Amino acid sequence: MELTDAADPRVDVYSRLSDAALRRRQDTLHGIYLAESSQVVRRALAAGHRPRSFFLAQRYLDSMADVFAAHPGIPVYTGTDAVLETITGFHLHRGALAAMDRPAPRAPAEVLAGARRVAVLENVSDHTNLGAIFRSAAGLSVDAILVSPECADPLYRRSIRVSMGTVFGVPWARVGEADGRGRAAWPGVLHGLKSEGFTVAALELSDTAIDLDSPALREHDRLALVLGAEGPGVTSETLDACDLQVKIPMASGVDSLNVAAASAVAFWELRPRA
Repeated sequence: MELTDAADPRVDVYSRLSDAALRRRQDTLHGIYLAESSQVVRRALAAGHRPRSFFLAQRYLDSMADVFAAHPGIPVYTGTDAVLETITGFHLHRGALAAMDRPAPRAPAEVLAGARRVAVLENVSDHTNLGAIFRSAAGLSVDAILVSPECADPLYRRSIRVSMGTVFGVPWARVGEADGRGRAAWPGVLHGLKSEGFTVAALELSDTAIDLDSPALREHDRLALVLGAEGPGVTSETLDACDLQVKIPMASGVDSLNVAAASAVAFWELRPRA
């Protein structure tokens, strides 16, 4: 379907994508997420997610013809670069976009079933860091991810893009939100992890933290690693709920790494060895 009017209401879900706050409200309102880039769109579809529409420049139509053929009846919106850029707020140079139905939230018990290594993300608000953590988790044997109530949305388009679509493959759940039914609010959910046999360790630079390469850490069959926001780190309340604190041994003059880089180092070092 050729777009000639940037105000066409059929493509409202693709409008003003550069406004992150607006996008979060729009995504919640419409029950969607946006997959950005042809590769990410294909990975979303391979994960079984359902498309509502596709949105791409005319020059990418042929490269996505097999996708459109596999999803007959799903609208495909196209137009000149100028019209599409007016709609989205930026130049499209990664191929296709797609509006996808958000999958139903997963229960923590479901994503933790059989898991040995779990990442727990507290208040990680930067979508780039979040996507990079998911990508490292997928590649370095992390079985599941839990995100706190204030953590950024793993299905925000930038998070998905930076993760290269691996967010669709790593089981994750949001935990700790008050619901009036007696479930423990954040960070009380960490006690639930302990009851499931997990040792809960916070990656935090402190006087009591042990080195990440300590042999003692490898003795824990089920390990949950808590990562905090860039800058503030893990909150004091969450540290109190953890069993121990761990740190990456650093060369003189450098005290820490970016949280995404630190997650990759920690996931590698703490991966199951047997």
